[in-house]
Amino acid sequence: MNRPAALNRFLLAVIGLLLLAAGGFGLATHFRVLRLVDPEAPLVPGTEEPPTWVFYVIAAVAVVVGLLALRWLLAQLAHRPRTGVWRFETDPAYGRTELRADDAVAPFVEELRGYPGVHKASASLAGTRETPALALIVTCEQDGDLAEIRRHLTEEGLPRLKEALELDELPVEIEFRFTSRAAARVG
Repeated sequence: MNRPAALNRFLLAVIGLLLLAAGGFGLATHFRVLRLVDPEAPLVPGTEEPPTWVFYVIAAVAVVVGLLALRWLLAQLAHRPRTGVWRFETDPAYGRTELRADDAVAPFVEELRGYPGVHKASASLAGTRETPALALIVTCEQDGDLAEIRRHLTEEGLPRLKEALELDELPVEIEFRFTSRAAARVG
């Protein structure tokens, strides 16, 4: 459900591999394992300016890299699953009921915040009524009992949410976080 995480892992792996390859090439050339480049040769063969097309290529590469970096930064903002509006249509002649997914989970989140040991909580209900998915982030106090919180969730909170939304199944992804001692005292 965390779309930027996969992109981040891929980009970090590619950049890491490129840096390892460049470092290995530099070391291999320095210690004369590879003889593709003479380590004693000057870095550039002269002081005259390169042809004009080289500047255009460098500028184009810089623009592409800049746009990719901007795209990566924008992907960081999409940290929660995409939610939408659920439509409950029983008889189109009498109208329909629409419910925003964020509004549907708001009472559930308030209940979750009231569990012993829970410092704060957030939930995102994604997908459609046919393929729902619930993502929970539960921030617990340092001495919070995760087993007890999970028991409350599975035996009380989630069954009530499924009943309220008239769902038979609701796949849930839970992420537990812990507060620091200072945040627990202040908050």
